Amino acid sequence: MEMQAGNCTETILTISALKKVYDGKAVLNGVDLTIHSGEVAVVIGPSGCGKTTLLKCINGLESHQGGRILFEGAVLGEGELKWALARQKIGMVFQSYDLFPHMTVLENIMLGPLRVQKRPKDEVYAQASELLDRVGLGDRQKDYPRQLSGGQKQRIAIVRALCMNPALMLFDEVTASLDPEMVREVLDVMLGLARQGMTMLIVTHEMEFAKAVADRIIFMDEGVITEESEAGAFFQNPRTERARRFLNTFYF
Repeated sequence: MEMQAGNCTETILTISALKKVYDGKAVLNGVDLTIHSGEVAVVIGPSGCGKTTLLKCINGLESHQGGRILFEGAVLGEGELKWALARQKIGMVFQSYDLFPHMTVLENIMLGPLRVQKRPKDEVYAQASELLDRVGLGDRQKDYPRQLSGGQKQRIAIVRALCMNPALMLFDEVTASLDPEMVREVLDVMLGLARQGMTMLIVTHEMEFAKAVADRIIFMDEGVITEESEAGAFFQNPRTERARRFLNTFYF
């Protein structure tokens, strides 16, 4: 289904008939999805429905057994767009922060741009400093991960991904491991990215956040997309009974 989100018209990601099988079971069973540049699409659905697997397939962390993924018109993992290059253009932030404990905040952020992209150190430092200021952590450059709260670590993980200058950002339940009081600071950063036009595909169980940030809601169940629509329309009047039952677990 070809959709436009807001003023987004340029297609950046196209997924066709994607299939992923674990131990004989189809975790993704023919997923079709199109993401437009500047769009914020939020994937929701019950646990085990394939949301995280979908993101991992897009970033090459999981192989797939059928279908294909096109990013900026090229087949991911093939030809000139090998995974090493694709992952520079597709940033991903996980539930776990995966920061190197022996490196400072600044060293964690600058590692990829310097070693993988071979960019000038002064340029990377300037960008890292600006991004840290933007997320309210400009004074923590020399700290180590052990000195940071969970919310601060997650904001650092977001900055690390952004410093690679990705065209698409994937977020996988980035607040799931945080204490409730730390969730807001991470979601505020993501809302800011949305306002700045960052293209994002977000998996979350935070329904209020999904309502606030999403251009489009993608509802998955049992390995397929069963419903997708503009965020306001989805939350006001989901079309499928399965989506209605899912939302009823959050809204009484």
